[in-house]
Amino acid sequence: MRSASAIDLVTVDAFGTLVELVDPYDRLGEALAARGVERDRDAVAAAFAAEAAYYIPRSHEGYDAASLERLRRECVAVFLAELGAELDPGEFAPTYVEALEFRPMAGAEGALERLRAAGIALGCIGNWDISLEQHLAAVGLSSYFSTIVTSAEAGAPKPDPAPFRLALDRLGVDVSRALHTGDSEADREGASATGLAFEPAPLATLPSRLGL
Repeated sequence: MRSASAIDLVTVDAFGTLVELVDPYDRLGEALAARGVERDRDAVAAAFAAEAAYYIPRSHEGYDAASLERLRRECVAVFLAELGAELDPGEFAPTYVEALEFRPMAGAEGALERLRAAGIALGCIGNWDISLEQHLAAVGLSSYFSTIVTSAEAGAPKPDPAPFRLALDRLGVDVSRALHTGDSEADREGASATGLAFEPAPLATLPSRLGL
């Protein structure tokens, strides 16, 4: 286990490490009902899970405004098809996106403050489309990071080394002085493939594990 004195940069995974999703099922159910589609909570949850399974391996395809709009439309089409709802995916997509609300993981902001106070630069690396920075700004976290790297910008999702290398290149930090923290095997494998040290989530306890 490295000490903080041996680290110039900590990169943090986004979803599941830095932020989590606030339950969107009731909001989505209300939006459907407003369009004449009545579905129970379990049905909405199952359709949401199907959409998430479609989105996750394709998040890097939302790399600019046009491609993000297309990706969202395709994802919402999966959601609506799972429900058997004959609605226009393009019309419903903005409402669907508005229903997605994130919040910081417990203890995440305090951990970022402690790391930054110790003089450690921070980066966020997420398997996400280009909207990640907007979501982090909405919950007051974006200002902690010197760089926010998405798989969409890097052109490949973790565990590919590309997102990690992009963060390192942007900040000019040697890989031997960097550490990544995350909650998935993609984080562990990607960090290892890039040569970064790795510490598993939760982020809340990372400063203590580094001796801060």
